[in-house]
Amino acid sequence: MQKSLDRQFDQIEFRLSEIEHRYGKNVHLLSDPFLLSLLARLCAEETVQPVINELVHSIYSSLLNTVVAREFPTKMAATPTRMSGLHPKEAIYSGPKIDSNQPVVTVNLARAGTFPSHICYTALNYFMNPKLVRQDHISIGRVTDVSSRVTGSQVSGHKIGGTVDQSIVLFPDPMGATGGTLVEALSLYKSLDPKNGVAKKYIALHCIVTPEYLANVTKAHPDLVVYAVRLDRGLSSEKVLQSTPGEYWKEERGLNDKHYIVPGGGGFGEVMNNAYV
Repeated sequence: MQKSLDRQFDQIEFRLSEIEHRYGKNVHLLSDPFLLSLLARLCAEETVQPVINELVHSIYSSLLNTVVAREFPTKMAATPTRMSGLHPKEAIYSGPKIDSNQPVVTVNLARAGTFPSHICYTALNYFMNPKLVRQDHISIGRVTDVSSRVTGSQVSGHKIGGTVDQSIVLFPDPMGATGGTLVEALSLYKSLDPKNGVAKKYIALHCIVTPEYLANVTKAHPDLVVYAVRLDRGLSSEKVLQSTPGEYWKEERGLNDKHYIVPGGGGFGEVMNNAYV
């Protein structure tokens, strides 16, 4: 007679803790004091290497955990434990697990996204099928005018290692400032369709986003799912700051005249690499 399954595993649902906003159903602004604390220290002027990259590692490890739990498919599985020798029927975990055969691509948006993408790529290989986990690379940077204002983003090279058909494609990029980088990168993948296949989901993982970023990416790619630890709109009016995020979206401002984020944390590509060019 087969042992009955434990009913506690019949319905497992991950409940996301996020703040209320008006940016649409695909935007998730996490309500997580632990991550906000790490991010505050990461953005502090006195924080330097090697603590910077240690904090980035902690933030992205946790952020990936949230995204996987919320966005990745699961399946029921039976796994014998080390106690199965003594209890062959009872010592079997029967319950949900992440479907390890879900193809995943994590995209390195050089240079700020290089280390976050590596963190996600390494972690995914521990619990997903390594043969179905891939890291792509895109060399992309801001294009600025004579006043140092961002006018767009330019891809100078890329290495896309195959199809994204039915894959979950992750963009771990710390700062969502203007949105130009994500719009350009996602457009690149979609331009390869149908040869490159149609992805199951495109998901951006950010430390910080601005209202300007959200306006640009949701307009250009409404299918993009966005996760962020923090929304920065520090240059907005007092009325806006006291409102629900997105309520006065067109009046919200998180970018200064040179398109850096306020409060922000400086240019993460520069900060993480100690290369201020």
